[in-house]
Amino acid sequence: MSGPDYTHETLALSQGFTLIAGVDEVGRGPLAGPVTAAAVILDPDHIPAGLNDSKKLSAKRRAALYDALLGCADVSVAHARVAEIDEINILRASHLAMERAVQGLRQTADMALIDGNLIPRGLSIPAQAIIKGDAASVSIAAASIVAKITRDRIMGALAQQFPGYGWETNAGYPSKGHKAALLNLGVTPHHRRSFKPVHNILYQGK
Repeated sequence: MSGPDYTHETLALSQGFTLIAGVDEVGRGPLAGPVTAAAVILDPDHIPAGLNDSKKLSAKRRAALYDALLGCADVSVAHARVAEIDEINILRASHLAMERAVQGLRQTADMALIDGNLIPRGLSIPAQAIIKGDAASVSIAAASIVAKITRDRIMGALAQQFPGYGWETNAGYPSKGHKAALLNLGVTPHHRRSFKPVHNILYQGK
C-alpha cells in the first residue's frame, strides 16, 4: 500500500486556495497529559521524503522527519490542558488544540485538511475532514509526526517529575503498568479526572 500523497492539496490548490494546512492531533486516549495538535503548511517544492502516518514510522525516522519539517515547513503546535479536557470533554479539547495550532502558523492558512471525520467548529477558514487523513495527505502526515514527537517529549519530561507511571514509554496511555501505578501511587495533577479509570480511583469508597 502506498503512503500519503499531495492529491488533496493539489485539489485544494485547483479550487483557488493557496496556503493549505494539514492538521492532526495526538493524545485523545491517554489518562494523563495534554492533547496536542499540529498544523503544517508544506512547501510543495521541499516536501521531505518518506512522510507517513506517525504510527507507521520508527522513532528514529519520526525524529529525522520532525527535524526536517521544522527546517522546511511552516509548523505550529498547540495544546489543550488537562483542566480543559476535564471541563469541555476530550473531543472538544482536541478540536480546541487544532484551532490553536492553525492560529499559531506564521502564515495565515486559507484551507485546512483535518484528520478525522469532524471539522473543529472554531476554525475560521474552510476545511475538509479526511478519515485516516494521516495515511492519505502528506500535510496531515507531517502534522501527525510533529504532534506525536512534541507530546512524547512532554510526557517524557513529566515522567522525570512523576516517576513510576511509565510516561516515558506509555506517554500517558492506559498501559497495564500505568493503571497499576495509579492504584499504588495515586492520581497526579496531570491525570484527567474525567476519564473513567482516574475518576474511579478518586471516588472509590466515597
